[in-house]
Amino acid sequence: MAKKLKITKRRVIQLFSALIYNANLNGFAEGKIYKGASKGLCVPGLNCYSCPGAIASCPLGTLQTALANIGNQWPLYIIGILLVFGVAFGRLICAFLCPFGLIQELLHKIPSPKINKSQWTRRLSLLKYVILALFVFLLPIYTFMKNGAAVPAFCKYICPAGTLGAGIPLVLMNENLQKIAGTLFNWKIFVLLIVIVASVFIYRFFCRFLCPLGAIYSFFNHYALFGITVDEAKCTKCDDCVHFCKMDVHHINDRECIRCGECCQVCHYDAISNFPKFKKDKKGAQNEKI
Repeated sequence: MAKKLKITKRRVIQLFSALIYNANLNGFAEGKIYKGASKGLCVPGLNCYSCPGAIASCPLGTLQTALANIGNQWPLYIIGILLVFGVAFGRLICAFLCPFGLIQELLHKIPSPKINKSQWTRRLSLLKYVILALFVFLLPIYTFMKNGAAVPAFCKYICPAGTLGAGIPLVLMNENLQKIAGTLFNWKIFVLLIVIVASVFIYRFFCRFLCPLGAIYSFFNHYALFGITVDEAKCTKCDDCVHFCKMDVHHINDRECIRCGECCQVCHYDAISNFPKFKKDKKGAQNEKI
């Protein structure tokens, strides 16, 4: 008998956020990029500016564009936005507010042999920090300093979310783009196919190993206001939560934890909560969230 697909609250939030991000449905029919006033704002998750449905900008694309003009203006807006999102949510954004994360999770539900996490996947998770440094920071700044015109390297050469949400729809609906789509577009399609196939066998392949936006949010993860909390008085350090988690975590709220809350169901001691818990000490002061 086929296993029923369970619709969780997190899945509903994922679907709703993907719809909000891409609310310009007419864009898909017309093959045009929305250029309204809301494009001056950034959504928290990875969602390409050039997607025909996108009503706002991608923080990663905005960061690269801002760095490209760093000689003329400091990127204070996007830095502030990333700080607000990071301090508030950390990598909770990956679990709840990223459409491409949702796509990977659905792909992983396709019946197939699965590659579980190991010490090697934990090591490979460091690759996204290399991509962040090289493709998001160094290459855009280098090309600007050398040529006076920066290249948003991650968006141009890697981003599979942009290829899926923007590149493919725009090329399919625009004959002029079909004529000029060449080696670079074929390369982007190849990268997308690798990510799609890998996501069937490896949980959140792109998020774990390649996503620089997740790398940025991971720096805030331990201190973010909303997410997972642990009651140390109840916790027995059994690590059932760590073993159950499909991400490459060493402990809850470390850099690889996306704060999805699925670990709550395996804790036998009710020590893990989805929301911040505060308790009063003898002096009445609030204890710090773990």
